[in-house]
Amino acid sequence: MPISRSDILDYETYGDERPTIRAKVLKTKALRRLEVADVLTFLFENDETIRYQVLEMVRVERLVREADIAHEIETYNELLGGPGELGCTLLISIDDPEERDLKLRAWLGLPAHLYLRTADGEQVRATWDPRQVGDDRLSAVQYLKFPVAGRTPVAIGVDHPELCAERPLSAEEQAALASDLASNVASGRASASS
Repeated sequence: MPISRSDILDYETYGDERPTIRAKVLKTKALRRLEVADVLTFLFENDETIRYQVLEMVRVERLVREADIAHEIETYNELLGGPGELGCTLLISIDDPEERDLKLRAWLGLPAHLYLRTADGEQVRATWDPRQVGDDRLSAVQYLKFPVAGRTPVAIGVDHPELCAERPLSAEEQAALASDLASNVASGRASASS
């Protein structure tokens, strides 16, 4: 379910409650953080992770203007999946700057090679905003949607010619994503897929 203004505390109140909120969100993220091929980290987003991101932005930037807070809410809500889909943030983690630059150029077409596998064996490809991919280099952070039609994935993978791996999802990870899919349907959230 998308977050609304009423979900966001002022930064002083949030500062008081931050340790409790942060501990809860870290538990939520743990079941939604999926690593593939040692360099790809997919963080599947839900209303709790998005609320936390907005609260952190409000705190760090000390936002008080309603227009600024509304902008953060709108921006982060776009990361959520719509009905039947899962939204996620992909982080490409390569420590060495030179190697990272080379890989981000070589992996330019990577988003088209990312998928979730459903129980029936179908590979559901990611969709993404083409503005995240340059003419000669991929951004190390990508925002993706997987239109799984409400089906809970059982594996996540990549089949790029230079990077190929698949990772099964644990029963707990599947349950977490199934819960997010149910919440997306219940909210009637409109799809923001590209």
